This record gives sequence, C-alpha cells and structure tokens, in this order.
Amino acid sequence: MIENFRKDHKKEDFMVVSTNNIEGAIITEYLGIVQGSTVRSRNVGSDIFANLKNLVGGELVGYSKLLQSSRDQAYQRMLDDAIEKGANAIICFRFQTSTITQGASEILAYGTGIRIKK
Repeated sequence: MIENFRKDHKKEDFMVVSTNNIEGAIITEYLGIVQGSTVRSRNVGSDIFANLKNLVGGELVGYSKLLQSSRDQAYQRMLDDAIEKGANAIICFRFQTSTITQGASEILAYGTGIRIKK
C-alpha cells in the first residue's frame, strides 16, 4: 500500500492505527490533524457496464478498483502530510467519503499525527 514511502523513512517504522494510542509506545508530541484526499469521477464506460450489471447482479469490479486506488492515493497523501509535519506515527486513523457532484466523490484519509518513543 505504501509504495512511494520516502527514502529517509522505513514504512515498517511508521505506525498507523485506528485506536487512540499505541500499546507500548510513549507519545512524546501531538502534531495535529494529518490528512490526504483525492477527488475521482466515474467514466462513461464504467457507468454503462454498471447499468448492465444491475440487471444481473454482482460486484461492480470497475468501481471497486477505482475506490481502492482512490483510498491508496488518499492514504499516501496523508502519510506524506504526516512526515512533513515531523510525525512518526498516526493515531485515530479514518477514511471518509463524500459526494462532490453527480459522478464525482472525494476520499479523505485523516488522523492525528504524533511522535512516539519506541
């Protein structure tokens, strides 16, 4: 998931958790909200296929792939924001989705950037 992690940081050393703390780690500094987002739209081909798929049922694979790549991009941007702020971990991590306009949605990844002592 973290393909483009910065050279000076090892992805194994950067923790991201959905909880309010990291067991066994001492939080030395709270750096505030870190976030990354992307806005994506569907394409006409996907919409036509999705409408046909509605007739027979099943997974809309094109949409699933679009959402996964959108989450990956938002997550990476959140990590970049955290690193720029000096964080070495993120707590309270969440994803949020909202509709911007018909056919376009925003995926937001956010959490609290912190520095921990391991």
